[in-house]
Amino acid sequence: MAKKNDSNSKNAIKSDYDASHIQVLKGLEGVRRRPAMYIGDTTSRGFHHLVSEVVDNSIDEALAGYCKEIEVTLKDDNIVVVKDDGRGIPVDMHPTEKRSALEVVMTVLHAGGKFDKKSYKVSGGLHGVGVSVVNALSEWCEVRVFHEGKIYRQRYEKGFPVTKVEIEGKGKGRGTETTFKPDTEFFKKVKFSFDILSERIRELAFLNQGIKIKLKDIRQGEEREEIFQYKGGLISFVEYIDQNRLALHKKPIYFASEKEEVPVEIALEYNDSYMENIYSYVNNIHTIEGGTHLIGFKTALTRTLNNYAQKNNLFKKDNLVFQGEDVREGLSAVISVKHPDPQFEGQTKTKLGNGEVKGIVETIVGESLSLYLEENPAVGKKIIEKCLTAARSREAAKKARELTRRKGALNGGGLPGKLADCSEKDPRLCELYLVEGDSAGGSAKQGRDRRFQAILPLKGKILNVEKARLEKILSNDEIRVIITALGTGIGSDEFDLSKIRYNKIIIMTDADVDGAHIRTLLLTFFFRYMRELVEKGYIYIAQPPLYRLKKGSKEEYIYDDEELEAKFLTMGRNGVMLQRYKGLGEMNPEQLWNTTMDPDNRTVLQVTIEEAFEADHIFSTLMGDMVEPRRQFIEKYAKYVRNLDI
Repeated sequence: MAKKNDSNSKNAIKSDYDASHIQVLKGLEGVRRRPAMYIGDTTSRGFHHLVSEVVDNSIDEALAGYCKEIEVTLKDDNIVVVKDDGRGIPVDMHPTEKRSALEVVMTVLHAGGKFDKKSYKVSGGLHGVGVSVVNALSEWCEVRVFHEGKIYRQRYEKGFPVTKVEIEGKGKGRGTETTFKPDTEFFKKVKFSFDILSERIRELAFLNQGIKIKLKDIRQGEEREEIFQYKGGLISFVEYIDQNRLALHKKPIYFASEKEEVPVEIALEYNDSYMENIYSYVNNIHTIEGGTHLIGFKTALTRTLNNYAQKNNLFKKDNLVFQGEDVREGLSAVISVKHPDPQFEGQTKTKLGNGEVKGIVETIVGESLSLYLEENPAVGKKIIEKCLTAARSREAAKKARELTRRKGALNGGGLPGKLADCSEKDPRLCELYLVEGDSAGGSAKQGRDRRFQAILPLKGKILNVEKARLEKILSNDEIRVIITALGTGIGSDEFDLSKIRYNKIIIMTDADVDGAHIRTLLLTFFFRYMRELVEKGYIYIAQPPLYRLKKGSKEEYIYDDEELEAKFLTMGRNGVMLQRYKGLGEMNPEQLWNTTMDPDNRTVLQVTIEEAFEADHIFSTLMGDMVEPRRQFIEKYAKYVRNLDI
């Protein structure tokens, strides 16, 4: 009987599945069917990536030497215009497609001038799909090409051309202007952010020395404009990264060279901090997972500084050999490689895999840095002294780790007594609340769902890790209990995400100045010493209500002042009892659960890093020693803040 049933089953499957079930998606249908395959996702990140795809085309023209200025304009109704002064997309008839090359570029995947390596030696863009994907995911798109005194125009709707390429009129200059409106079918309740776009544009301006990129916001009530142009290129990039730190030498160290037709450009600077900030790029793509170019740089840096210290007897009486972390403490560096055929790997496809690049970068760094140190012995001595101090601190931190490990603070052997853990043992189902104060911690413990929610009350403000070395950080009681509760270890050499005990770490603090400070201190700690938690989306911020409204038997919770005013307009003010929550401790366990901890009702904000270098700049501004940059930052951005809890 079993065999008969199996046979019948197979026959049924065969008869139900034939050639008619094979779908062939034409043109850009596949993009509209599976947009996340092409832009990552359809959230805010993918939404803003559309602009990057168009701008990257203009940047490729700049890399080829034909474009000097790019202008990005944000208009009402989520309309974006990107204009450049490059050669302009060709509009003549394509020899095999028998239609305008402009239409081919805009409507055919993998169509462009970047594949034969003649029109473009190198190009950015990770997937090679570019502007055709933007067109496919737009409600409508219009392209104007300025060429030989004429303006050529074509309009598309949902990826399909609705007009032919036609001459709109006469025009001066040359270039391409792309105007598009993202399709709300894919992008719901998202709007373009000037700040998110400016981060990527600033990065591109740094990486492409001298190019001028203007970002304009002409939306009603949000008018704003900023020009990004850096004649110093990577030198300006490093100076920007270290803007709020004290550099150990007057100018960043810079060198550029080319081997095997692979140009390599590097700028680096040592500062008085304890942080390592190295950013690597390939063809303007931020390789957040590193790769062979980063390995080559690190290897050459450690070897070169060890050789220089030994040759010049700078180790003194210290019986030391520099390790990688010693020579990278207080280092800010940018590595930019241009490769004609980059091979990417890793989870996010942003890890360079070309094996030959390691040797290329290693040779260039070794030769160039050795020559620089010989020609600048005073700078060399300062760098070695910095590395020696880092090496001694590493030894001290090792002893501190061993001491705290014996006390059970790092190995997870015993959980802290103040932690109210959950009963669920599968980390994927668990979440940890880091709660400000014992009072709120008590309410959270009583109000939580004990099956999957753990509570860790924190007393006061944790140490500002921006101003401390690891051995001092490990001596802070509150930081130690956080490390113990998470179970991952700390630092680049010991951190292990596979040992995480919770899938969500939710920071829950009061909605006041002290609460914001505690939240920033915690975020700084995670960003500096457990960055992978932030990069992989483990960190969240709870959003407790600011007000409780009660009118008769009806009760509502309000989360911001704008919502409060809107509520008063609908229900009036008479007979309304208003309570302003000054802190989490003012809510009883039931209220805290209903408003802030119940997964069905709560709002939590996931902390993400779109641009690591910009995040680093903000943290060093807000938490560093320099007061003036912090004041300027607050003055500049206070008027743009919509929600101080974000």
